[in-house]
Amino acid sequence: MLLNCVLLVHNHAFAEAPSPQPQSSWNYSSSPMHGVTEGSLQPQECGPRCTERCSKTAFKKPCMFFCQKCCAKCLCVPYGTYGNKQSCPCYNEWKTKRGGPKCP
Repeated sequence: MLLNCVLLVHNHAFAEAPSPQPQSSWNYSSSPMHGVTEGSLQPQECGPRCTERCSKTAFKKPCMFFCQKCCAKCLCVPYGTYGNKQSCPCYNEWKTKRGGPKCP
């Protein structure tokens, strides 16, 4: 009988535990678009944003160089590690001499 009570209490406590929520690596300050929309960053915030943006590339050094250069000009870095440039038109439209994208 005691064993049944312990199992019931254990099962009850386990059933009510909240499910874990996925964690985002972005640390938004005041709004969900902070740092993602053009002009929403301070220059000192570019480093951490570019570190996240370049985290999955095999070419970290050039990625960081150009990301920080673009962030300093545009004061934004698109979210994620690739794409999503539509949220920061300045970052998206800055091109190389050959017409390719300057910003990673």
